[in-house]
Amino acid sequence: MRTALLVTGGLALALVAALGVFGGLPSGSGRPATDPSDRSGPSAVGPAVPSLPWPAQGQASVLVEGIGERGDLGTKGAQTPVPIASVAKVMTAYVILEDHPLRAGEAGPGIRVDEKAADTPLSGAESAVPVVRGQQLTERQALELMLIPSGNNIARLLARWDAGSEKAFVEKMNRAARALGMNHTTYTGASGYESTTTSTSADQLQLARQVMRNEVFRSIVAQGSVEKPDGSGALPNTNTLLGTSGVIGIKTGSSTPAGGALMWAATGVDRGGNKRLILGVVLHQSPGVNAATGLYAALDASRTLIEGVQHWLSTTGPGPR
Repeated sequence: MRTALLVTGGLALALVAALGVFGGLPSGSGRPATDPSDRSGPSAVGPAVPSLPWPAQGQASVLVEGIGERGDLGTKGAQTPVPIASVAKVMTAYVILEDHPLRAGEAGPGIRVDEKAADTPLSGAESAVPVVRGQQLTERQALELMLIPSGNNIARLLARWDAGSEKAFVEKMNRAARALGMNHTTYTGASGYESTTTSTSADQLQLARQVMRNEVFRSIVAQGSVEKPDGSGALPNTNTLLGTSGVIGIKTGSSTPAGGALMWAATGVDRGGNKRLILGVVLHQSPGVNAATGLYAALDASRTLIEGVQHWLSTTGPGPR
């Protein structure tokens, strides 16, 4: 997977704003959906929302925590599994944090950089973070280097550290997906580089909901940058929506087969003045062109969708006028 490292769009909102303030939080422009496979505005959430500005292509899913039974605002596009590129790293982080839990502010155990991680080419064929064999990273640091600048070599390093081999770790990823009800998802690598790692927006939305319950994960994906392991400078977050339109995370993905993909978290305010956590996934934007074009399309489509949900929340969503 080749992920464009773009200059971050602003500092993320403070983590404190993400903790405990969202109602119901547990421990390109599109057009209204008309495809028969679309599912918009279930009655459980109150007023229907068929006018959300869904992406014109690919697939997308959105939910708002604390609304109705599930807060599901619907899905756009046929839920056929498609390549998800580096969005796969969210599951890698989920499994790592399940196997090696961290508390807020904790660095965690040390991880020695092996030869494979150090020798990954930095030519741009895929996104990688410069590290040196024998260098020690903390678990927290490795998660940051994987999730923020999207280091494929760090994702594989974490997999080998956790399970002994990437193959064994991928088996854990797929077991975790099944346990979460992600029945249309197949992981074939820890980084998402392989186009055979496929999923749907609805499946990835279930993962987003689960992983955002983890305080450490939330704090990492809210960072605008991370320091290079050698201390020579900062690596920017590939999610350039951070700090704009209420966005507080989560993870980009881009490759020629996948196009652009984004799993995102944002805040909104309903008619009653209650802050809400909005989660969404946009997949398969401008596939078959190049990674940079796809990523731009995913970011643009996501921003439009986020702002559409925020408008709906504040005008016709739940809560007294």
